[in-house]
Amino acid sequence: MSDFITNKKRTHYCGTVCAADAGKEVILMGWAHRRRDHGGVIFVDLRDREGLVQIVFNPEISPDVHHEAHKIRSEFVLAVKGKVRKRPEGMENPHLKSGEIEVMVSELEIFNEARTPPFLLDGEADISENIRLKYRYLDLRRPELQKNLILRSYVAAEARHFLHDAGFIEVETPFLTKSTPEGARDYLVPSRINHGMFYALPQSPQLFKQLLMISGFDRYYQIVRCFRDEDLRADRQPEFTQIDIEMSFIAEDDIISIMEGLMAHIFKTCLGKTLNTPFPRLAYHDAIACYGRDNPDVRFGLKLQELTDILKDAEFKLFQEVISTGGLVKAIKIDAEHGKQISRKDLDGLKDFVGTYGAKGLAWARLQPEGWASPIFKFLKPAEVQQINEKMEAKDGDLILFLADTPKVVHDALGNLRNHLAKKLNLIEADQLAFVWVTEFPLMEYSDTEKRFMSTHHPFTSPVIEDMPLLKTDLGKIRARAYDLVLNGSEIGGGSIRIHRPDVQAMIFDALGLSQEEVRRKFGFFIDALEYGAPPHGGIAFGLDRLIMIMAGAESIRDVIAFPKTQKATCLLSEAPSTVEIGQLMELSLKIVS
Repeated sequence: MSDFITNKKRTHYCGTVCAADAGKEVILMGWAHRRRDHGGVIFVDLRDREGLVQIVFNPEISPDVHHEAHKIRSEFVLAVKGKVRKRPEGMENPHLKSGEIEVMVSELEIFNEARTPPFLLDGEADISENIRLKYRYLDLRRPELQKNLILRSYVAAEARHFLHDAGFIEVETPFLTKSTPEGARDYLVPSRINHGMFYALPQSPQLFKQLLMISGFDRYYQIVRCFRDEDLRADRQPEFTQIDIEMSFIAEDDIISIMEGLMAHIFKTCLGKTLNTPFPRLAYHDAIACYGRDNPDVRFGLKLQELTDILKDAEFKLFQEVISTGGLVKAIKIDAEHGKQISRKDLDGLKDFVGTYGAKGLAWARLQPEGWASPIFKFLKPAEVQQINEKMEAKDGDLILFLADTPKVVHDALGNLRNHLAKKLNLIEADQLAFVWVTEFPLMEYSDTEKRFMSTHHPFTSPVIEDMPLLKTDLGKIRARAYDLVLNGSEIGGGSIRIHRPDVQAMIFDALGLSQEEVRRKFGFFIDALEYGAPPHGGIAFGLDRLIMIMAGAESIRDVIAFPKTQKATCLLSEAPSTVEIGQLMELSLKIVS
């Protein structure tokens, strides 16, 4: 080992060297990002987690070092010593923090050579995600991914800082716990000591954080890993991270207010953005009625308008059949400026788009001075057309899209069509942040597969007190004391006021069709705890991965997680999951059945 390695220490990160350091001698360490040989003088962009700096090997300064620099290739690991100088006038790089200066190298140590990487690390190449995930240690060297993970670290630190100052106590809860399947599938872990028995990895610390409230801790939080064995997509992973929070002796307004403060603190300290609080609130029923979704993107218009009453006597057969069987007719209006961007071919494509959500068709009308241009115009009376125009506030050139079907299909199809159109027509301003609370969710929803009512969130969510009589008459109309925080059309957090009375909890279990034996088997320890004086309490959990994805402007949460799984729940880097030795299976009394 050379004296350079043993006796010298790094003085600066590469990306932090700036014009103020001109004339100083610095020691830098990092990876060779690019190398350029300009007729004897060699330029290398040296990279570390803070960014790039241009280092220069000039034979007039040190011939031996310049000779050694000819060996440098992409991703070689280097240490250099040299003097900072301002770049010649006109040679500055405004895209780099260090773009005003360069470092004239007098000493060089090549710590390690590197094979040619399977892809470029400067963001210029279109890289297959599978290749990126297989060589994730290289992918993570790319500046954009390093920026994402550094942001993630800052957000976690600032969340802890805010919650600590607000009187919250960080408490860890178990990873090996009891399987209480009432939502997604559990990941099961066989016990070697207790043959035939299994732990479950927690889908959330729900019961444990409620137990902490019963234990008197009053305000709890944890940045915690959670596990769900479910089908994956861009914003889901089998293992994910929550900012998990619970409070005692509070109501919805208390939690909402503190959480708005948390969001405002995180966005201000980590992104320098000031949020306007309080955030708007929207009841679940209104969110579905106006936006078709319970996670509405409120950055743009295109609200859904119901036309069922206007069209209930229309001669159009499709409308008649839908309305007579309890369906809805709803529409979206696109103003003339944007509507002219949609051609007849585009309209056919939109019909196919809503078809993926179960819709059988999509009618349309384009307003013109002489009337509607529309395939359904001939089926409507002039009074019906006029009423539709008034309800939609439509003007010449506007385009109206109609959909008739069951309420679920109408809302699913138009809710997703609305988001699709916003992207297609560029209706969303860059860097816009739109928070909205969605409240008063249904407490229960009927499951056609289970043939019973199921908890919309979980069975420990408190019903709205005045809806309690509906437990005996209409379970589907009971509102929950639940709330989600939605940002730009993505749910980033959700929670509820919990049930703290044993008698109310028993009524909810009964309404869900759970027998006393089943309740005792799944939740016995928790039911016992409620009998020993549980305070009124509630909480919320934020999806940290999804929050960071939005803050970083990433397309997938895989770009803000260091070592993510694929959509098939596999790790291409470590090749997990994998087979295990037969001896390990025998220790666990397990046998693989094909």
